[in-house]
Amino acid sequence: MCNFCCTFADAKVIIMKGKSGIWIIVVAALALEAISCTMYFTSRHAIRQEAQDLARAELRKAELEIELRTIELETAAKALAKLAEKSLDDPDAIYPATRLAVSTLRSNTSLAVAFVPDYFPKKGRYYEICSSRISEDSIFTRNIGSAEHDYTQMEWFQNGLVIDSCWWSEPYLDDSGSQEMVVSCSCPVHDKNGKVVAVVCVDLSLEYLKDLSANLEIYPNSYSSIRSSKGENIVSDVDTTAGDKYNIFHQEIGATGWHIEVIIPDDELFRSLNRIGRIVGLLMILGLGVLIFIVWHSSRNLHRLLESKALNQRMEDELEVAQTIQMAMLPKVFPPFLDRLDLNIYGIVHPAKEVGGDLYDFYVRHDKLFFCVGDVSGKGVPASLVMATIRSLFRNVTAHEERAAEIVKQMNDSLAEQNEQNMFVTLFLGVLNTASGELDYCNAGHNAPVCLPHSDVTPRLLPVKPNLPLGVTRDYDYVAQKTKLHYNDTLFLYTDGLTEAENAHHDLFGDERMFVALEKMNTLSPRKIVDNMRAEIQAFVKDAEQSDDITMLALRYQIPALVMRNDIQQIPTLAEWIDNLKLPEELNMPVNLALEEAVSNVMLYAYPDTNNGKVFVEFVRSCTPEGEQLTFTISDSGIPFDPTQKSEPDLSLPAEERAIGGLGIHLVRQLMDEVQYVREDDKNVLTLVKKLKSEK
Repeated sequence: MCNFCCTFADAKVIIMKGKSGIWIIVVAALALEAISCTMYFTSRHAIRQEAQDLARAELRKAELEIELRTIELETAAKALAKLAEKSLDDPDAIYPATRLAVSTLRSNTSLAVAFVPDYFPKKGRYYEICSSRISEDSIFTRNIGSAEHDYTQMEWFQNGLVIDSCWWSEPYLDDSGSQEMVVSCSCPVHDKNGKVVAVVCVDLSLEYLKDLSANLEIYPNSYSSIRSSKGENIVSDVDTTAGDKYNIFHQEIGATGWHIEVIIPDDELFRSLNRIGRIVGLLMILGLGVLIFIVWHSSRNLHRLLESKALNQRMEDELEVAQTIQMAMLPKVFPPFLDRLDLNIYGIVHPAKEVGGDLYDFYVRHDKLFFCVGDVSGKGVPASLVMATIRSLFRNVTAHEERAAEIVKQMNDSLAEQNEQNMFVTLFLGVLNTASGELDYCNAGHNAPVCLPHSDVTPRLLPVKPNLPLGVTRDYDYVAQKTKLHYNDTLFLYTDGLTEAENAHHDLFGDERMFVALEKMNTLSPRKIVDNMRAEIQAFVKDAEQSDDITMLALRYQIPALVMRNDIQQIPTLAEWIDNLKLPEELNMPVNLALEEAVSNVMLYAYPDTNNGKVFVEFVRSCTPEGEQLTFTISDSGIPFDPTQKSEPDLSLPAEERAIGGLGIHLVRQLMDEVQYVREDDKNVLTLVKKLKSEK
């Protein structure tokens, strides 16, 4: 454009020199007009392309969010159908089943099981149990079936009787359940003979879809709409004017057959460009001098337009949204169980791309720890969607099932039923009884976890049976195994992205390097095990690009800490706690004496003016190349006090001539091999170590 400006400036000089310059200006004016027309249509194309790219990005975000929500609701519907099928002999069991199902959903919604008329004669002709989550802590359950509310005439019920899968209804007013406009997902319930006897209905509020649609108004006067598979408006009817031109961008939601549309009027899309075009035409009539200014002004506007396009293209796209959603599904608060001193867990997922297919999850229910690590075949958005499904299935199934093999089987059947992309998932799932240490586990084609026993520095693979991965085929009978974890045993779970990490020479990290690294980590905490292993991988691959997702989860089943009030009367509880440690008999007395002196010292100096403080005593038994090692950690939140700074007492002096204090810590030093003190996180931490010589 600068070249044109120079041309017109030269033309002006020629005009001043003579009439011959007029022809140059005329030719330049014609050229400028041709250029202006070219710029106008080029700008139209660029604006249209920009709008298309922006609309597609926003539509993909909305599609992903709706698909994740519908997958969640469909999973809940299927899970409730399974519960209802198991409760057909007891109609009252449907009440808690619906409450359980609705409690797993993220937002306030309604969920119901409606039976065919007269299925339970004692309950009347109409029997529809509905649970509605009114707030985070409030669920309202009741029977809403009646002659006034004849659900058998509802579209969702009639289609649920004949369609043997999840089916989404057209919009309707739910005047008995959600009390608002909704679309519903229905799922059949079969009896033992395969006959459909009831229909599960899960409501999705149109207010949720309206809010989602409102975020799609990317231009001030643009429209957005969500239509059902039959073309009916779910959210709103688009107010268009006959004869006007519109730019329509749409995206289909595969799970429901709905279409999301963004409609931008031509007048709105090209408002700025049309205004500039009119100004350019007017100024061209006024004269060549003004025309030169218009060319310059138009070039500036075009430059701004291109900058705006580049800025918009750098906005967060659907992958960033998917990554945020995916990471939010994983446990990320460590330590996760502040009230469970017997469990120490830490895990990470490091995807190779913005989103990935690896996952881990865990939670405690009824003193049982449910945990899993999985790896979805493939990468990117498809794998992340399957990962979200697996995590949802894990939470839903384990909410009512405690047997590892049955949990994996139900997850497999649900995934295989809707696995149109033929993706499979390797999974290791465990159920740890925290009271007994018994571990019930099932391995579905995943890497065997590594066990780090507290009594041995040599890591070993946990024995696993070769079950099929999830999603390969329905009705596969998974075989579970059992073992027992002892206190301070650690399980290290991982995906194959760890062992298959490549360096620049395409060498694999491999099992051998992993075992060598783990041999050094027997006494480390789960967090340090994971962090150190990640550092080992990074040191190996260096600057090589990561080729696969890497997931690690370390779990330690440890002896619960002893928590004592700041009361000298609590000292006798030490002896009982030490007895439970099952130490060699000859160590019970010296260990008990050393701990009594150390704890008494804490109670005397850390909390001199209060009885409200607490003292924590923790124990770790580990194995080193020199032999076993017993480590006792005493911590408190009292005033800073380092007992190791006490000078050694002069035992050669008579008792009445010795300085007061120092005998207690002196005795502790004599009984233990190491005594160390640090001040960490506003806490006094005293560590006592007793080494047991190895027998050769």
